Amino acid sequence: MNQLSKLACFILIGASVLLAGCPKKPKRPDPSATAAGMGPGGLNATDVSLNADDASLQTKPEGDARYAPENLERGVLPTVYFDFDRSAIKPSERAKLEQASKQIADLKGKQILLEGHCDWRGTAEYNMGLGDKRANAVKEYLAKLGVEVIRLEPLSKGDLDAKENASGEEMSKDRRVELVIIKN
Repeated sequence: MNQLSKLACFILIGASVLLAGCPKKPKRPDPSATAAGMGPGGLNATDVSLNADDASLQTKPEGDARYAPENLERGVLPTVYFDFDRSAIKPSERAKLEQASKQIADLKGKQILLEGHCDWRGTAEYNMGLGDKRANAVKEYLAKLGVEVIRLEPLSKGDLDAKENASGEEMSKDRRVELVIIKN
């Protein structure tokens, strides 16, 4: 009887596993049908960045004139470059941030946009997260150098500006954080 009850239990468990099966994977929506993939009137991928602390989505208002190209001053502050798939600031790039902290101190009252970029490899979601980690790493480093955190705005651009199928040298230039002065 003992063997018969073991066999019955085995058959019942096996049948329940077969009948239950594995859950189906959810179908991935078409990006153009989602809020992040919408065109005018909706959010664009450039408007969204992941916050590494709580992984919530943050968006910039579409009509925010502060982010218009004419209100951004590029090339004044240095650009910080990163190794592949890394968000740690390389020792060779730290001197640039020390220089930038002094320049930012002279720009009294100006906000600084920290644009995190990635090369074309990896998924869009992964690259947005990595760009955010890079921007926040620069923010933390500048804060340790005495820059007021309230003046620093991290923004992930992910691989949006990266050249697809780029050479190794081109990809190394895509892995960066640009320090951009917001004029208004």
